[in-house]
Amino acid sequence: MTKRYFTKKEQEQLKCNPYVQAVSEKAITYTDEFKRHFITENGNGKLPKEIFEVAGFDVDLVGSERITSSAKRWRNSYLKAGVEGLQDTRKTKSARPLERELSIEEKYVRLEAKMRLLEAENELLKKLDLLERQMLKKKSQSKQN
Repeated sequence: MTKRYFTKKEQEQLKCNPYVQAVSEKAITYTDEFKRHFITENGNGKLPKEIFEVAGFDVDLVGSERITSSAKRWRNSYLKAGVEGLQDTRKTKSARPLERELSIEEKYVRLEAKMRLLEAENELLKKLDLLERQMLKKKSQSKQN
């Protein structure tokens, strides 16, 4: 991470870009859409700096070190997990427990989601069991012939 901090004015300038989700004095959070766009364009042979410029970023403001490190991080994530690797999952997959008590509605939503997951797992297991029985049946028939 670069040691350059953004002033309030620079933060406001960066926030105006539609590809920016959030900006602090230390970091820029880019939208998932921009990350996908970046990977596509980079795959077509465009350089990271060029992609940022075309997307409306002031390259001098963002900084070449930030661009280089973002590009490297996104490419590695994409190679490892595909498009899902580019998604910002900090809100959805946080390992921290909630510090507040869940409301009845929130508990209900979570239980419904868990129930749907278990139902899907059961259906998958049923299908696997059926396929396994069919395979065993075919094997036994081929041995008899």
